[in-house]
Amino acid sequence: MADAEAELEQPGKSRKKFPWRPWLRAFHRDAGYLVVGLTFVYAISGLAINHLHQWNPNFVEYQSFHDLGGPLPDDDDEAVAMVLDRLGIDSKPRDAYRAAPTQIEIEFDTRMLHVQTDTGKIQEEGSKPRFFLRVANWLHYNRSKASWTYVADGYAILLLFLATSGMFMLKGRKGLIGRGGILVLAGIAVPIFYVVWSGGP
Repeated sequence: MADAEAELEQPGKSRKKFPWRPWLRAFHRDAGYLVVGLTFVYAISGLAINHLHQWNPNFVEYQSFHDLGGPLPDDDDEAVAMVLDRLGIDSKPRDAYRAAPTQIEIEFDTRMLHVQTDTGKIQEEGSKPRFFLRVANWLHYNRSKASWTYVADGYAILLLFLATSGMFMLKGRKGLIGRGGILVLAGIAVPIFYVVWSGGP
């Protein structure tokens, strides 16, 4: 027993430290792979909704023209039925009314038909959903509430882990006590500087 204790006390016989950095890098790598899909959703959606004043990120606005080749019946119901039949529209209008002596407005949820009854010319205005962006924005805004909240919270926790673990993956001059620390401080300074510069909330 005494010999064993003496052996432990000899120089160069210290216990090995647990290799935590390789494990940290492994967890960091796998967590990064896991959140790639969600990161694309939130990042692209974030870019889209940052520019709401410049465009509609959920819908594409369009305008098209049709010509039925002649005047329409004087009866409004017959005229509307003819327009829908000639344009191949099966859905029922939300509203249809005569806006002027020679103009009928046919309104749907996502489009409007401006019909000239004396000429049969039609101007169509509407919007079509941007498939990926509309879904991404729906997720970003958490429209589904409780069910998606758990996923969003899990994603936020993983982002916190990635940010924290990334600071400790390297040691020395490239790690937190060197260049890494400088970059961390620079990143923290960005929002602080902007709040001060803009006057804050």
